Amino acid sequence: MKKRVVVALGHRALGTTLPEQKVAVKNTAKAIADLIEEGYQVAITHSNAPQVGMIHTAMNEFGKTHDDYTAAPMSVCSAMSQGYIGYDLQNGIREELLSRGIYRTVSTVLTQVIVDPYDEAFYTPTKVLGRYMTAEEANEERKKGNYVIEEPGKGFRRVVSAPNPVKIVELDAVNALLDADQVVIACGGGSIPVLEQDNHLKGASAVIEKDLTAGKLAEGVNADELIILTSVDQVCINLGQPNEEKLGDITLNQAKEYMEQGHFGIYNMYPKFRAAVEFIEKGEGRGAIITSFDQVKEAMKGKAGTRIHK
Repeated sequence: MKKRVVVALGHRALGTTLPEQKVAVKNTAKAIADLIEEGYQVAITHSNAPQVGMIHTAMNEFGKTHDDYTAAPMSVCSAMSQGYIGYDLQNGIREELLSRGIYRTVSTVLTQVIVDPYDEAFYTPTKVLGRYMTAEEANEERKKGNYVIEEPGKGFRRVVSAPNPVKIVELDAVNALLDADQVVIACGGGSIPVLEQDNHLKGASAVIEKDLTAGKLAEGVNADELIILTSVDQVCINLGQPNEEKLGDITLNQAKEYMEQGHFGIYNMYPKFRAAVEFIEKGEGRGAIITSFDQVKEAMKGKAGTRIHK
């Protein structure tokens, strides 16, 4: 049996603008191809923060200047970002594989994740996105039931909730593709958050933390490894202090202790460690790696990155 891995791509692996994304994906494709060449079954998820913000802004501006069109809800913006990031990724990976003589289908699955309507996150939104608005525009957003915050001297911006992922709707499709030894791109940007209402799925005005969804995906496909790619080769504790220490091979209990001690920050490494810990806890023989995309090959050999295991 081939080992199965889920790779979570961070911002660095994708860039920000369309031209940056084209260049970044070429390098990222090499790291993914290395894993496939080593015989791993690979599912890929990715960030989308700059991309979904750009789409949200563009759609809102278009709606403002064209009376017959409305602004796009967050769920639609998330779906659009999955499509165009997946398009570049699947073509980049396909091209890299073919150049190595490897013939493998690469598919993007438009993925939804069910969230709990009573999640505490809906009462305390934290994710800022979109353009700056005037006070008048901000009031209009509030009338729609949306949250807005003011950034002094700059204006007002929309802020949305970040609920926990509960269930991946298209998980069976992802598993079917992996079982057929194909490469799958799924759950992009944390997935499209939806609320389950009988047989209907309603898009939620929210975003899901991408690393938590990556952990949920790894659990759902019964992966052997969760690989979270970020901007650093190894995670550090006591960052920026004289006693700064790089973390190499650590146990699950050590990872929990560092989290409890507040080493990682809520919006930086903490979600990555939380995803890794929850994934490892729910199965035997699992591990997680946090490293940069250019160190993946060495990290899989235990020579780089931060590795977490039981």
